[in-house]
Amino acid sequence: MASAPSPVVVVGAGISGAACARALIAAGLDVRVVDRGRRVGGRMASRRIDERPVDLGASYLTASGDDFTAVVRGWEGRGLARPWTDTFTVLGGDDAPSDKDGPLRWGAATGLRSLVEDLLSGIDVESQELSSVGELTALDPAAVVLAMPDAQARRLLPADHPVAARLDREFEPVLALAAAYDERTWDTVSPGGRFDGAFVNDDDVLAWVADDGRRRGDDAPVLVAHSTPEFAAGHLEDPQAAGPAMMQALQRVLGLGAPASTFVQRWSLARPTGEREDPYLLEDTPTGLLGVCGDGWGPTPKVETAWRSGHELGKALAARLSTGG
Repeated sequence: MASAPSPVVVVGAGISGAACARALIAAGLDVRVVDRGRRVGGRMASRRIDERPVDLGASYLTASGDDFTAVVRGWEGRGLARPWTDTFTVLGGDDAPSDKDGPLRWGAATGLRSLVEDLLSGIDVESQELSSVGELTALDPAAVVLAMPDAQARRLLPADHPVAARLDREFEPVLALAAAYDERTWDTVSPGGRFDGAFVNDDDVLAWVADDGRRRGDDAPVLVAHSTPEFAAGHLEDPQAAGPAMMQALQRVLGLGAPASTFVQRWSLARPTGEREDPYLLEDTPTGLLGVCGDGWGPTPKVETAWRSGHELGKALAARLSTGG
């Protein structure tokens, strides 16, 4: 009897890991997905607050390439993704509030996590906290993919691993404050009379505010505010203690009263800094074939970048394994 083929092990069940696994399966390869979290999604995470999912990680997605647009349209057709808005408000600084047009942003009726769950449909995700890729040797993997920020990938490799030095892209921290209100009172902040979200300029605490009810489509009176990286860096040890300062900043920026409830989520590695044109890493190493993907690979740190990084790595890895080269 022929032995089962060695699997490709994908570590990380965010959107890049899910896209990589899906591309590998489409090529007929055996895949095992491992993630340390209790639920998939990575930074496309949501949390139930007052019996309602609230997006606390990525705020939205855009689609520019034909391939990812087709994926998004598929989600739309299945009732998962929904067009949100192409207009955000700009607040702060010395200028009066203004509305700024841009690309169409997409949300998800049940949270952005649901889009990752859809990509992983039919794939069993194993919950396992790894301290080293060496712990995967029992699986005899054909290749290992690390779908995560550089710092997390480095921690899973020996210090002298030839790839470790190339995983040098820094990531900024962000705190996300979810604030639920009894009623909506902030639409008048936008000159156009409809508030979907706002870029906050020249503020020491806040950088962005999203209307979670508008992006979800149920008009719930819930806002999610993201801190500046500098503010987050000073509160990583105790993120909940940063809640009052973030709440005061949100009240000041939007002219609000006190919310009914709040919650603060810490993202130590929220967003990559700098630039990197390579869409992924794929190398033959002394420990075997190794790939790395995520939103830290590619020109801009977006959901589409993360998906494309995993998708393209999956295709390249499948081609490498099919030829044995």
